[in-house]
Amino acid sequence: MSADDILRVNGLKVHFDVGRKPGGARRVVHAVDGVDFHVTKGTCFGIVGESGSGKSTIAQAIMRLAPITDGSVFLGNQQISGLQGDSLRAARQRFQMVFQDPFSSLNPRKKARAAIREPLDLLEIGTPSERDAVAEEMLTAVGLHRDAGRLFPHQFSGGQRQRLCIARALASRPDLIVCDEPVSALDVAIQAQILNLLRQLQADMGLSYVFISHDLAVVQYICDDVGVMYLGEFVEQAPVGKLFQDAKHPYTWSLMAAALSPEAERGALAKRPLLGGEPPSPTDPPSGCRFAARCPFATDKCVAEKPALRDFGSGHRVACHFAGELEPPIPELRAA
Repeated sequence: MSADDILRVNGLKVHFDVGRKPGGARRVVHAVDGVDFHVTKGTCFGIVGESGSGKSTIAQAIMRLAPITDGSVFLGNQQISGLQGDSLRAARQRFQMVFQDPFSSLNPRKKARAAIREPLDLLEIGTPSERDAVAEEMLTAVGLHRDAGRLFPHQFSGGQRQRLCIARALASRPDLIVCDEPVSALDVAIQAQILNLLRQLQADMGLSYVFISHDLAVVQYICDDVGVMYLGEFVEQAPVGKLFQDAKHPYTWSLMAAALSPEAERGALAKRPLLGGEPPSPTDPPSGCRFAARCPFATDKCVAEKPALRDFGSGHRVACHFAGELEPPIPELRAA
């Protein structure tokens, strides 16, 4: 483990038992099925993929909000995946989360200052007066007036509520913040404000992020490294510039094609490989490449043999038997 890594996830699996099949066998959802990644201090690692790919489950597993079936999660030199009880409670000061929906994340009966103070109260950090001072400091840090601490959540706009959630996450001075779709519920203009705020806080406080999103444009803007997820596994990992300039996995190309501008879309539509059907069931994932049934380039080898994440240099890894041999069918993708 590098001394520069604030987070390292090794072989993470999260499986959920959902009862028995009619024949009596257990039904297990393979939500996350063996992922590895690390986050360097002061950087942002993005996880992108369509709904149901397992992105949010990774976030919940890191935060110890979902049970870990196998693998390990290290925060610095501390293995947080093995902590329980008081040890886990004491470690929570070091990692916090910003959720997707800021309104449901806040107690409607608590004023803003009390909401920001809440983690400090629960973790018994500082004296009551010191906690109030931190709450006011965090309000200012996220661009809200100190007097806003007297208001209830319903008195704020959606963007202001998300600023409150960010302030609450910052209150314990964490080493890592996990952001699970933090701007997807906001208007585009407000999204830009929140993303700029996160980048500014990162620069000012030396924060590290895990950033979950389905929006490639958001990931491209805020992340340093990206993992592309499909059905519980990473199919491609790369520094953000490398991914958007030289993506090698057909699923990544498909995500990029879906995000093309209307102008590029008109010129590329006839050449786009259309994905067929739905992703396989996570309770019965295929033994070969999990993307094979929807991939326009798949062969019998893809159906029968699981591809490993192969190294293409500079931190670029791809799980495709033919990565490097295929060309993206839409030329505009290389200039995304």
